[in-house]
Amino acid sequence: MPSIYDAIIADHEKHRDLLDKIANTEGDSPERRKAWNAFYCDIKSHSAAEEEEFYSKLMAETWGQDAARHSVAEHHEMDEIVEELNEMDMSSPGWLTRFKTLKHDYEHHMEEEEDEVFTRAKKVVGEEDNDAYGQRFLDRKEKELGLVQKKKEDHLED
Repeated sequence: MPSIYDAIIADHEKHRDLLDKIANTEGDSPERRKAWNAFYCDIKSHSAAEEEEFYSKLMAETWGQDAARHSVAEHHEMDEIVEELNEMDMSSPGWLTRFKTLKHDYEHHMEEEEDEVFTRAKKVVGEEDNDAYGQRFLDRKEKELGLVQKKKEDHLED
């Protein structure tokens, strides 16, 4: 069973790979659409699980609140871009421009999380709890993955 940190980093590595695959495709091609759909579903479930099972614990500590709130705010900003991209024509130049913004912002977010947030978090989620938090994160992510389509439909109704 992976620790919470290993589980999040594994997702980040997958997300970096998908972002690079998307960046190396053109137009509304099957390759871009497949990579985008995989990224869309995984990032949505990852973010929700991370907020529920990781950041909520950091927010319980006064000194962790600012870091957690900052990361959750970044999640919200990137989610707005993801939804915008999901509605745009993938073959338009505007799509690629907006995607490059998302890629840059998310790569920065992942680095910040892995370098700064994890350092603080290890004072709250120590080695004795790593695996339990990792399992809860993976369980929550799996549950959230099943809700991605429903949340997308609910978003369209708003």
